Formats: sequence, structure tokens, C-alpha cells
Amino acid sequence: MQATKDNRLGTENITRLMISLAIPSVLAQIVNVLYNIVDRIYIGRIPGVGAVALTGVGITFPIITIISAFSGFASGGGAPLAAIALGQGDRKRAERILGNGVSMLLFFTVILMAFFFVFQKPLLYVFGASDNTIGYSSTYISIYLLGTVFVELAVGLNTFISAQGQARTAMFSVLIGAVVNIVLDPIFIFVFHMGVAGAAVATIISQALSAAWVLHFLCSEKSGIRLKKAGMKPDFSLIGQIMALGVSPFVMSATESAITIVMNHGLQVYGGDLYVGSMTILQSVLQLVFVPISGFTNGVQPIISYNFGAGKFDRVKMTIKRMISITFLAAFVYVVFAMLRPGLFARLFTTDEDLIALVKKVLPVYIAGMSVFGIQSGVQSSFLGLGQAKISLCIALLRKVILLIPLALILPRFFGVMGVYYAEPVADILSVLTASTLFLLNIRKILSKEMLAKVTHTT
Repeated sequence: MQATKDNRLGTENITRLMISLAIPSVLAQIVNVLYNIVDRIYIGRIPGVGAVALTGVGITFPIITIISAFSGFASGGGAPLAAIALGQGDRKRAERILGNGVSMLLFFTVILMAFFFVFQKPLLYVFGASDNTIGYSSTYISIYLLGTVFVELAVGLNTFISAQGQARTAMFSVLIGAVVNIVLDPIFIFVFHMGVAGAAVATIISQALSAAWVLHFLCSEKSGIRLKKAGMKPDFSLIGQIMALGVSPFVMSATESAITIVMNHGLQVYGGDLYVGSMTILQSVLQLVFVPISGFTNGVQPIISYNFGAGKFDRVKMTIKRMISITFLAAFVYVVFAMLRPGLFARLFTTDEDLIALVKKVLPVYIAGMSVFGIQSGVQSSFLGLGQAKISLCIALLRKVILLIPLALILPRFFGVMGVYYAEPVADILSVLTASTLFLLNIRKILSKEMLAKVTHTT
């Protein structure tokens, strides 16, 4: 039965397969982003302190991002390798990859909790907190850290379900937690008068339920690759391979944290709390485009990995071509709409008229480069699906570390606080051009029997 589910990745009509796998994944990612966005919407409406509380919670974003980023080592590295192993008919290897991924996530949980509990307050000030906002930041993140293990397991293991071609099941794991979070947020925040603490408690409970669902499925007979105690025994060679491929999605996520730190600091220095608050809203708007696209590429990626492992290069090419076309079109339409209606998005998160006016001014500038970013998302996901860790990592580092962070530091010296906002579109456009060039130069070489043999040998 499970073999039939796996084989459909290599035999079913590409378009029908992409729809069946991508739609649940997109819905899952959209629902998942509601964890943070719903928190911010409710927090921004706390009577009397909404704008300041929203800014305070937004400052915790780098810590939350880093926690999720570490799950990327297991999910972004392990899931494609597991899918390739399934394509080669090696189910035992796929299960060992899963087991070692769980061991990695548990190890990361201990390290992350210890580090952030010890250095929490000084880090929050570095991230852009002021004396007015530190209380809200510290309260929210202190509670959130207690649920670190749930975040690591829920986010890090869900892609192993998608890698089997079971995108609907993966969607339900996210849906359960997100719905609970949406329901509990207003109860804890307004009914129990817990404020930002209530938002954090609701998030922990919802993530715990998602983690329980994922673990239950992966340990059951319904899962094609089952989580077993024996498979969790650390295999450092295998862990090294998982981390080599997972380092790219890790960098993609972790550098979001570094970017937020640099931008919030610049906004605090050149503007003040109001400008830092605007970044919380801008990042939420970016999530509304980036996360669904990420969900789409995550859903399609198992098709690429499985068929590459099976040597069916025509199906790989067709999948990649359609994926990039769709990601470009989706990003372009959304970004143009957001640029034309910035006030609509601003009012989702705040009732403060000064903050709304600022967001209406800077949102069209900040988000402009994302109009073509769907191309890079499709290209980078293609490289990941093909097991090309080095190229994928190069693209990730280029946009965020090599371009965006330096630009966010340099441009404000010439353009003042607006320079912080200009950095994003400049970096986006340059990185898209570079990613497209690397794709055109390398894709034919990668889709060869020689490269497949090389990837099989190293993984």
C-alpha cells in the first residue's frame, strides 16, 4: 500500500500530482503563519498599549526565527534525503534519516533553551528593544521558550510526512495547532486579561498539539517511514549529510533573524519605536507572500527528489519549469496588490494612526523587490530537491548575508531612516538575477546520470 503511495510520485500526471501535493502544503503554511500574525493582530488591539505591545512582541522575532531555523537542519536536510532514498527503494535508510533528525531536534532544544534563557534580556536590547518595550518582549519570549521542544518537533518533522507524498496529513498537523491558537488567543488575551503573556501561552498549547499529531503519525503504521527508537541512535556520518543539505534552509531562516536585528537597530537609531513597530507589520506582510510560496515549493519538492533519485529526468525538468512559473506569478500578483493597498494591510495590525501612516509610506518601497522573488524561491527549492546543498547555500547567503545586511548598514548613512527600507528591494532584485544565472549554468549538468551517481554515493 505504502509502495503505491510512493510510486505515484514517479508515475502520476505531473500537473495533477503538483496540485494534490502543493495545495495541502500551501494551506498548511498559510495556516502556520497565522500563529504569529494572529498574535500580532490581537496584541495590536490591546486597549491603551496596543502599538507599544506590538512593537515589543515584534522584537522577539529574531529569537523565534532562530528556534525555527534549527528545525531546518532536520526538515530541510533530512526530508529531501529521505525522499531520494524512497525513490531509490531504500526505505530503511529513509527511516534512519528520520530517526537521526529527531535526535538532532532534541539536542537543539536543550541548547537553545539554555542559551536564550541566560542571555534573553541583553539580546532583546540589541534587537531593538527600548525601556518602553522591553517588558512586553521579555514576558512573551520567556513563556514562548518553554515550548521550544514543541516548535522543534512540529516544524522539523512535518516535512518528513510531505516527503512521503502525504501532504494532506502534513496539512492537518499544522491546521490543528493553528486553529487552536486562533481560538485561544482572544480568550487568554482579553477574557483572562493576560495580554502578551496570554498570546504566548496560546502559542505553546497549539504547538504542543501539532507536535503530538506529527509524532503519533510518524510512529504509526500509516507512515511509510516510521520513527523507531533504533533509528534515533546517532549516526554522525548521516547527521553530517543531513546538516550539509540542511544548512541552506537553516541559513535562509537564521539570517532572517540577523536581518531583523540589523534593521530594527537602524530603525531605532535613525527613527525610534514607531519605525521599529512598522518593521513588525512589514515582516508580517512579507510572510503572507513568502510563506504560501514556501508551502508550494515544499509540496512540490518531493516530486523533484523522488524522480531525481529514480533517474526520471524528464519529469524533474517538467516539475521544475512549472514550479518556477507558478511561484513567480503568485508573488508578482500579491506584491502588486500590497503596493497598491498598503493601508489595508496596516489596519490589520494596528489602530494607531501614526503607525498606519508610516506603513502606508514605506510598505510599497520595502516590498517592491519581492515582485520577482518567486523566481528565486523556485530555483532554490529546485537545487534543494536535487541535493545540491552548496549552490542552494550560496544563493541563501548572497541575498541575506552578502547583500541585505551590508546594504541595511550602509544605505541609512546616505538616505537616513529610509535607507533601511531601500535595502530590501535592492537585495531582492540582485539576488534573483544571480540565482537565475546559476540555475541556467548548472541545471543541465545536474540532471545527468553522472551527477545522480555522485549524489547517491555522498548521501
